[in-house]
Amino acid sequence: MIELRYGAGPEGRRQDPTMRAFRADRFGQFVHWGLYAIPAGTWQGRTIEFAAEFLMHSAHVSREEWGALAADFTLEGFDPAEWARTAKRMGARYATITTKHHDGFCLWPSAYTDFSVAATPSGRDVLGEILDAYRAEGLATHLYYSVLDWHHPDWRYAIESDDDRVAFDRYLDFATNQLLELAERYPQVRGFWFDGTWDESVKANGRWTHEIEQRLKQRIPGAIVNSRLRADDRGARHFDSNGALMGDYESGYERRLPAPWDRSVAVHDWEACATLTQASWGFHDSAWAERGRKTPAQVVEQLAQTVSLGGNLLLNFGPRGDGSLAPVEVALADEVGAWMAMNGAAVHGGGPAEGWDYPGWGFYTMPLQAEESAERSALVHAIVTRIPVSGILTIALPPGVALRGVRALDDDTAVSFTELDAHTAQLAAPAATGMPTVLALEIAPADPESGLREPNPDVALV
Repeated sequence: MIELRYGAGPEGRRQDPTMRAFRADRFGQFVHWGLYAIPAGTWQGRTIEFAAEFLMHSAHVSREEWGALAADFTLEGFDPAEWARTAKRMGARYATITTKHHDGFCLWPSAYTDFSVAATPSGRDVLGEILDAYRAEGLATHLYYSVLDWHHPDWRYAIESDDDRVAFDRYLDFATNQLLELAERYPQVRGFWFDGTWDESVKANGRWTHEIEQRLKQRIPGAIVNSRLRADDRGARHFDSNGALMGDYESGYERRLPAPWDRSVAVHDWEACATLTQASWGFHDSAWAERGRKTPAQVVEQLAQTVSLGGNLLLNFGPRGDGSLAPVEVALADEVGAWMAMNGAAVHGGGPAEGWDYPGWGFYTMPLQAEESAERSALVHAIVTRIPVSGILTIALPPGVALRGVRALDDDTAVSFTELDAHTAQLAAPAATGMPTVLALEIAPADPESGLREPNPDVALV
């Protein structure tokens, strides 16, 4: 065991009400919005085939040129209430909002920089309006903050000299002031989501990452902080040099998920963030970006896989430069929401179905209270995402479990099934509708087995 001053704390997995609520939410909306939504991936007539929020960097735009975009941040289509209503209709239970991305532009009127909404034509506290709108819809909110800042003159990618050290210390003071300012202005938020912490300069400042996490939690008791913030004494990120998770949940899954059978990830809380187009987080107005746009069915499948492994899915939306949501993203949210309205019980408050192996044709979830109390649930949800070519679903039951009934979750109709033996049942696969189907499996303790079993030379008899 390596002795660490800035590694993971001794508390382990949090079980307080705030963390339990986050865990049960399972589905959140990510919002990437800032000046980068105005050029939307194109600079001086040239479309940059890279993420829109990186345009300042990828198109080599100067600070002065990029700063001039603030004059065009006029909010003609900005309706935060509609953002919040869209998220709620979709079935999201929380939202994570960008406050400052890598370009350094702040969506709140920060006292520590002139590069903020205060310098735009409206001067409005855009972030405050967004948070109020989501709160009015009953959604919890988290604040995204990029530690990386291309606009600030004291930002350093690495500490290579004494001058770098002095400058970067000034930068960390700036970031500290901004983060404490956010906590003071918006104490209703539930957590902080950090990004831009992968450079050597931040990894060499494990003390700062540890201390700012503690200071934010002092300002907002119960605040949730993701693992991306932290670096330990040796520069290890997410997990410290002893392999323990830093922060309250792992946030290393970006546009990817663990393997569907990898139940090891469920030993701690985790969240995956996903884009609607594979190419960009911010709004990118190009045919190139549209090539990878996800369908509602793909989003629901990702959500089902995530919940089955004990994680949360944070689905990203990139509002346009005028502040309006792209119609294609609203349409997707509504289709996902229609599915969630009928099948959300398999997602909200759900988690891994203990003992149920990955079936190949979909995913199993069960209510969290059964998982956390070590009691066996009387209900398991089977989310069917792939119809086998045979048209038959095979359900392998865990030891000691009997299947007593099956019904479709959306309309509560009974579904007949056949018991092949004490451990296996089969049923006709649901008709393909273009969206996953959820079956509610009613289970109970199995009666003691009796009689002879056919031996299988590849499986040891128990």
